[in-house]
Amino acid sequence: MELDRIRHSAAHVLAAAVLRLFPDTKLDIGPATATGFYYDFDSDHKFSQEDLEKIESEMVKIIGEGQKFVKTVISRDEAIALMASKSQTYKLERLADIPAEEDISLYANGEFIDLCRGPHVGSTDEIVAVKLLGIAGAYYRGNEKNKQLQRIYGTAFQSQRELEEHLLMLEEAKKRDHRKLGRELKLFLIDDAVGQGMILWLPRGAIIRKELQNFILEELEKQGYQQVFTPHIAKLGLFKTSGHFPYYKESQFVPLPDRDTLEDFVKAGKSCKEMFDALESGDGDGFLLKPMSCPAHVRIYASERRSRKELPFRIAEFGTVYRWEQSGELTGMTRVRSFTQDDAHIFCTEDQLNGEISGCLHLVKVVFKTLGIEKFRVRIGLRDKSSDKYIGSDESWLAAEEALRTAADALGVSYEENEGEAAFYGPKIDFVVRDVLGREWQLGTVQVDYNLPERFGLSYVGSDNKDHRPVMIHRAPFGSLERFAGLLIEHFGGDFPTWLAPEQVRIVALNDELAEYVKFVQRELSAAGIRVSVDVHSDKLNAKIRRSEIEKVPHIFIIGAREAEEGTVSVRSRIDSDFTGTMKPTDAVAYLKKLIANRELPRK
Repeated sequence: MELDRIRHSAAHVLAAAVLRLFPDTKLDIGPATATGFYYDFDSDHKFSQEDLEKIESEMVKIIGEGQKFVKTVISRDEAIALMASKSQTYKLERLADIPAEEDISLYANGEFIDLCRGPHVGSTDEIVAVKLLGIAGAYYRGNEKNKQLQRIYGTAFQSQRELEEHLLMLEEAKKRDHRKLGRELKLFLIDDAVGQGMILWLPRGAIIRKELQNFILEELEKQGYQQVFTPHIAKLGLFKTSGHFPYYKESQFVPLPDRDTLEDFVKAGKSCKEMFDALESGDGDGFLLKPMSCPAHVRIYASERRSRKELPFRIAEFGTVYRWEQSGELTGMTRVRSFTQDDAHIFCTEDQLNGEISGCLHLVKVVFKTLGIEKFRVRIGLRDKSSDKYIGSDESWLAAEEALRTAADALGVSYEENEGEAAFYGPKIDFVVRDVLGREWQLGTVQVDYNLPERFGLSYVGSDNKDHRPVMIHRAPFGSLERFAGLLIEHFGGDFPTWLAPEQVRIVALNDELAEYVKFVQRELSAAGIRVSVDVHSDKLNAKIRRSEIEKVPHIFIIGAREAEEGTVSVRSRIDSDFTGTMKPTDAVAYLKKLIANRELPRK
């Protein structure tokens, strides 16, 4: 893709500019990304915003020089000698990653030369629109045990107009950043005393979470799901059987021995690593913070002998799970270590499979429509047949993949297929949504699984009175509630539809003499189940109205002497142009109840 070549070439120009200004800098890697490029540097000099401006100016000079990008293929020994002569130690380590049978290629532009597969544009003057965006820390190879490098981010486009549009979008994104709005609107908190990647839902944010849960529960009841609850911790052996451990052990919290096993380990003088290795090999009993709810749901299914007449068996849970994400990858609510999934599993027969998948896909579309998420694409994640990370037979994988294609075709949605994107136990359909800023987020997933039923020996009694193996479907329309809430904060810019808003109405009065009428209106709203507050500050009326707007309360009821005398309220709505003017409280309540019951979207 031409844009990728431009951005990759811009990364090389960035590195060349840095070396011109800071010759002792050591280079790591500088790839193109979906939105731009970056390059990682190790330098004794700590780059500043002022340095960023100097580096960008030097990049402009290099671009103006029209330097050709020239590819050279050399031997491994020559490459090692070259990088050693330049004291580029990180490049020497990267060289060791290249398989022995692969060629070693270099790209040069001007005096700069880099270890690189390419491709690149023909010359630097083809990079017509480039901008450096910021500096961040990045651990070498993404491992927090390694040295932290300095990462410079930039972006490039094929025209100046596209670049300017992108920069405007970034400014809007800063305003909508869920971390900023979450703090300002008092929705959630991350506290180092609790732990990185651990979300504390504040009362206002908890209302949003509760409303989302109620919404999905209503839809689940329509589809015949039953709600269950399972523990946050379970025996390690359960996750060994499922395959979550050891397949993903590096991304899980460390398992802990039970008390008896721990005492035995201590008496034997085992180190922490020896304890971990012993638990991994099955020596002693241990427990694991659950990374997924599916193994516990499997055990619920297996708790009774099931007949075909009981299928499909659908169970759902808002299950909190735990993943050990690297600290450098944690981002607000969108990348955390503890999160709650709207997790559900369906156990069905093969002939029920297509219908059940269709029901799952329909549910995802209902969720998106209700929340005004109009733009999304569908991708089917398939296994990489050359990889050994997947479990199960070829036959079960082919059947599962075909079932997903059939369901997607029946729903009338176009889709793409991505090899290597399947879960280790089965293929999946992911929904990738585009928000109001044009950014893409992966939300909602439906997975077909022949393998966990096999690993756990699940069965049902068929019409022939013999045991048969059920098929399992994993599905989560929201995915992570934390991540979904973070997306919604940015999608709505904090201006939530009335049904989701933590505070639906705020009453502001001209003075304290109107207190009795204010209390009457407040009681009317509260009795109707509307979340209402009264601004009790001693500020002037305009200041109270302004505060309500800053705090993004969707509807303001203004009460002055005339409203109190006439028994009315003056309504000002941030998100519904039809809901304005002076009206009786009963009429306002009726209108609000309709907005809330129908989960109507903002109409500005």
